Amino acid sequence: MSNKNIVRRHVPEGINLSDTLHPVLNRIYAARNIQSSDELDYSLASLLPFNTLSNIDNAVALLQEALENNKRILIVADFDADGATSCALAIRGLTMMGIKDITYVVPNRFEYGYGLTPEIVDVALEYEPDLLITVDNGISSVAGVKRAKENGVKVLITDHHLPSEQLPDADAIVNPQLESDEFPSKNLAGVGVVFYMLLALRAKLREDGWFEKNNIVVPNLAQLLDIVALGTVADVVPLDKNNRVMVAHGLKLIKQNKSIVGIAEILNISGRSLLRLSASDLGFSIAPRLNAAGRLTDMSLGIECLLTDDVKQAKEMAVQLDNLNKERRQIQDEMHEQAMLVLDEYLKNRSGEVPHGLCLYEPDWHQGVIGIVAAKVKESFNRPVIAFAKESEGSEGNSIIKGSARSVNGLHIRDLLEDISRLHPDLILTFGGHAMAAGLTIKESDFESFSISFIEVLENHISLEDMQDEFVTDGELSSNDLSMIFAEEIQAAGPWGQLFPEPVFEGEFKIINKRIVGSKHLKLTLQVEENSRTIDAIAFNMTDEDWPHDVENIFSLYRLGINDFRGNSTLQLFVEYIEPL
Repeated sequence: MSNKNIVRRHVPEGINLSDTLHPVLNRIYAARNIQSSDELDYSLASLLPFNTLSNIDNAVALLQEALENNKRILIVADFDADGATSCALAIRGLTMMGIKDITYVVPNRFEYGYGLTPEIVDVALEYEPDLLITVDNGISSVAGVKRAKENGVKVLITDHHLPSEQLPDADAIVNPQLESDEFPSKNLAGVGVVFYMLLALRAKLREDGWFEKNNIVVPNLAQLLDIVALGTVADVVPLDKNNRVMVAHGLKLIKQNKSIVGIAEILNISGRSLLRLSASDLGFSIAPRLNAAGRLTDMSLGIECLLTDDVKQAKEMAVQLDNLNKERRQIQDEMHEQAMLVLDEYLKNRSGEVPHGLCLYEPDWHQGVIGIVAAKVKESFNRPVIAFAKESEGSEGNSIIKGSARSVNGLHIRDLLEDISRLHPDLILTFGGHAMAAGLTIKESDFESFSISFIEVLENHISLEDMQDEFVTDGELSSNDLSMIFAEEIQAAGPWGQLFPEPVFEGEFKIINKRIVGSKHLKLTLQVEENSRTIDAIAFNMTDEDWPHDVENIFSLYRLGINDFRGNSTLQLFVEYIEPL
């Protein structure tokens, strides 16, 4: 039927979560390894306890000492949405506990690079801090921590990235990825680690009577889960049960118009309605605008938008973030077009054969956007991709180039970089990241050597067969299930996200009407079966240019959704894949 590899999710037999649950939803949950209704309990009481996080007691002791002695705290943030939300959460949460002297620095990626580098420590020292707290970074900052300690500054690292063999000599490290860590979930985003640190600190302060003695209202940290939800979704960490609990409550706050004003104003300028707000809106509407600041200029704009309680200021900053995002999109489109032209020529010379992986580099590319370009090329070829841009001039005129890697299912990209580094110790200068995304730096003169090594090591990690272009579906829906009621049930059944994906269904339809809207989107009116009602559908970034003129029927993969337009709500299929029959 399809020239793509269509795979239906495996549904284990014998799982019935609830007699009141729609049979299709029961099937969907079972296919996502939900085995009991307890895994769908999103009450805050079901959150994992904080006490198994390694070094959490040491971290709390550092914070309590700073609090009781009115020490100066400096947050060292990262320049992406997880870093921005982690920073805003730390400042808001610690202020609620009674911390009075707290501020932040965030490295400009173009000047200082990633993490707690010695250079950013030198900037931090100008603030004369007593305690540095890294958020969403620091686990690889051996030299930076050493610089801070040499200057008498204590360091608390909160991070969720994979550690290297050598850990920084920090006063405390809170990271669920540490080998000794017993926290049951390894999927916390940086903002989630900060939230758990705040939970632990509040518990100890409450136990010690701190709030009563200082006439401070015990903070309701659940009020900050809108920030946690945003950072968690933006960083595309797996939405395991624990993360879904936090995201579900954060979404609830935002939908009830109880979020911080910065989130509300970014949502407003993006045109998103609170009525149908979902986790994907956090990832596709808020996060890109927030990230645009860190990609093009300075993430301090994004952090300030998350810190302000002034509606007017938040509105002005949301406008600035939106304008930066438009600029980012234009740069991204130009770079992507360049990349595809280079690849077209490259693949022609290989008779169309796509190698195990792709490395791309143009000296004039914008380093703040290479991650997005890598992701878009990966989507086109279903291959691991690393896009490079010039970072700085090295010694003797040899430039340093920065790479942003995006992986495919079944390949841990950071582990692959570690293997390359072990085989060729002088090839990679720095690297770090996750299973699906990573960053690295190399010498410009080593680009060709690295590209060859990348392919060689890739071939030992994953086969071409394992990277076949396939679509995974949740099967077909009956015509009765193609309804507003069931679409609302699916939306309420989330939050959906990484490794807990929103359901995608398959089906054949008759085309009643079609037209191109917005120059690149296919708008369709479809009929399920003869003489049945019609349904609207939209296929974003798809057209019918390559179709025969007389196509009447299509095969489609789609998400079941609702279109709210001018006060009217109608059922709409959001098409993921389409081909004529």
